[in-house]
Parts: sequence; C-alpha cells; structure tokens
Amino acid sequence: MFILRVHCKDQPGVVAAVASSLANADCNIEESAQFNDPLSGCFYMRVVFKPCVDGAEGVFKSGFERIAEQYEMNWEVTPHKVPLKTLIMVSKADHCLNDILYRWRTKHLNIDIVGVVSNHETARELVEGRGLDFHYLPVTPETKVEQEQKLRSLIDDTGAELTVLARYMQILSGELCNDYRGRIINIHHSFLPSFKGAKPYHQAYERGVKVIGATAHFATEDLDEGPIIEQDVKHIDHSLGPRRLQTIGRDIESRVLSRAIELYSERRIFMHGRRTIIL
Repeated sequence: MFILRVHCKDQPGVVAAVASSLANADCNIEESAQFNDPLSGCFYMRVVFKPCVDGAEGVFKSGFERIAEQYEMNWEVTPHKVPLKTLIMVSKADHCLNDILYRWRTKHLNIDIVGVVSNHETARELVEGRGLDFHYLPVTPETKVEQEQKLRSLIDDTGAELTVLARYMQILSGELCNDYRGRIINIHHSFLPSFKGAKPYHQAYERGVKVIGATAHFATEDLDEGPIIEQDVKHIDHSLGPRRLQTIGRDIESRVLSRAIELYSERRIFMHGRRTIIL
C-alpha cells in the first residue's frame, strides 16, 4: 500500500479528481481524510491506497502529474509500511529514549533508528546494548558550530528523515532548524513559557499548579514555539511534591513524544504556517 499526501488551494473537484485518478489506475482507496481551512483557503488530503494490479502505483503517479498541475497541487506518494529512518538525540535524562526504544523493539513505532546522538556518555550502554550506533558529540559554546556540522553530516549520511530531540538539552541553531524545517521534533513540559529555566517542576509546585503536561512540537529558531504536534495533561493537587510531579511529567513526556513520532511516521502531519494539520 501507499500514502498519497496532497496540499493545494481549496477548489471544487479536488477530491473527485484524486478518487478518479486512483480508480482509473486500478488502485483502491483504503483510507481517506481531508481538511479545508476556511481562513487560509488551503486544502489538505491524505489517502492510503492499494494497487490492485502490478504497476498500478506507477501508472497512477504518471497520470496524476497532469491533475496535480491543473490544480496546482503539492503532492507526494510514499510506501505505507517502510520504516521511517529516525535519528534520536538525548542528553542525560533517558526516559523518552527508553520509551522509544521499547516501542521500536516491539514494533509499535514504524521507525528504523539509524543512531543515537548525545552530548553525554550516559546513554551509551543502553543504546549499544540494543545494537544501535551511539554517537558522542560533546558541545561547548566554542565548539557548537563544529558539533552541528558533524550532526548535519550524520543526518545526511544516515538518510534520516526525522530527528527526535528526546530530552536533548542543547539549543539547536536557527540555521539548523530552518534547513531541516519540519524534520526535527522536540518535547518539553507544558509549563513553558510559564516556567522556563531550571527545575520547572519545583517552580510549578511552588505556584500550586493544578495541571501538568507535555508538548511535542517541531523545532524552530523560536525556542519551544514551533508548530504543535501532540499534547497531553494530567490534573494534580497540592499533595504532590516536586519529585512526584517530575515522575508524572516524565511519563506524559514519553507518551506524547512517541505519539508525535507515530503521527509523523504515518505521514499524517502537514505544516500550516505556525500550526499543524493532522489527518
């Protein structure tokens, strides 16, 4: 099976044109979702289709080029079940990394982990114990440019389609975020921007918050303000201290990040300015 993604200006006949093109090429629609944004007039569509005869996928792509030109579409076709090449970055806290490795090992995430990058040696044993490549790339203010160049080479050499910041506690440069726009996912506690800096759970405890959570978003040059992909929260009360809040928060962070990776690997996320459309 294959996934067709379409983005264009909303106009009459788009859905019919897609469906007819697939049918004419002997392809069967297995799943379909679309969204028209009334404010921008943009149209988004995701279709899972199955070729009914050999070569039908190629026939569809060849014939669809004319349709796409007619409707001025941005479009792509990708295999449905081919694992997404993914590079993971982590610092010292490994709760998100552990969760991703478990979901990868048990086939709950359709990803191919091409390596793990860290600015600390803490996770080396965990990573290499899973048979994965561990890349130690320490960074200081003086070596940041050189370290990011090594990171760029690693992304390009491994063919990583997605880079996941699984509690990687270094700020990526705006240039790097822009060059890999829509290909880097970060996770943070939803206290931001209310509780920035060190010990956010202690700050939340001192302010008596009633809800904690986490947000997965695309990394941009604006720190922790990229398009949001997935969020979750949990209600709490005054009886929970900072350590307990941190435990609960880490669980939410792991679940939210893994869900964001799942959505990305299933090609469900469309960038829409500072927002995301998820089909």
